[in-house]
Amino acid sequence: MKQPGGDATNPLRRDRRDGALLVVGDVVTDVVAQYRGPLASGTDTAAAVRTVPGGAGANVACWAAHWGCAGVRLLGRVGADAAAWHERELIASGVRPQLVVDPVAPTGTVICLVDTGASAERTFLTDSGASLRLDPDDWSPSLLDGVAWLHLSGYLFFSESCRALVRVALESARARGVPVSVDPASAGFLTELGVNRFLALAEGIDVLLPSRDEACLLTGLPDTADAAAKLSRNVPLVVVKQGGAGALVAESGIVRDLVPATPAAPVDTTGAGDAFTGAFLAALLSGSRPGEAAAEGCRAGARAVERVGGRPQTDT
Repeated sequence: MKQPGGDATNPLRRDRRDGALLVVGDVVTDVVAQYRGPLASGTDTAAAVRTVPGGAGANVACWAAHWGCAGVRLLGRVGADAAAWHERELIASGVRPQLVVDPVAPTGTVICLVDTGASAERTFLTDSGASLRLDPDDWSPSLLDGVAWLHLSGYLFFSESCRALVRVALESARARGVPVSVDPASAGFLTELGVNRFLALAEGIDVLLPSRDEACLLTGLPDTADAAAKLSRNVPLVVVKQGGAGALVAESGIVRDLVPATPAAPVDTTGAGDAFTGAFLAALLSGSRPGEAAAEGCRAGARAVERVGGRPQTDT
């Protein structure tokens, strides 16, 4: 399926490479435990355990920078316990961090249980900590100075203070004509929040990047292509990430592209969707069409699953 022709009046079709990408979202510490299942209940299961920087928002920013996007910025909230470490790691990945240090809460922590079988599937145990304590006082319209694109991590939708920040950030972006993308982030948390509430909060965004499960949950439809098409009747561009099945790109109620996955040998699937989103946004900002950008996302996702943790490789 081919993309429709370019439209110079559509902000999604413009080359926006002269501006920065601002990501607003979570910065957490990931504790990745790789084991070979099944887990032994009530006793020990041998595992390889590593502590690495993570967070969906932070991962997206790092992958966007790794994929060639210049001027990537990140607004997030961390505890004093790990603020310096996270700042160093983000800078090493080419991201300009704007971290708010929470005076009370510690940095969020996620335990990532990764089955080292063929799928390398992971299960998360999440303590959001400071990451979901961002609030409107942490936002300023000046954060959008020189910014061509705003990306919001879906985890922002799962706490009241962050939802209030989302509202003011969206108002600022609309006032400046800055396109906004959202990755819903978690089917589990979406269920708790409520589909209708999420869709109302996300009204007016330009790009939605759900996983297959999230797209089906948001529409109540079992077929991913039908779900993508339905979502794109309300959001100008919908890109559904399907892991090993590639991605779907939908616009105006029609699936425009079926993008195949890039072959990979999975080691840890943590952050694969974040890698996709970061590379997709980097490609879109460089002038690529959505289908081409989704192919870049698939390549980044394949690279991400072949290493431990949700970030691209750095020299640190």
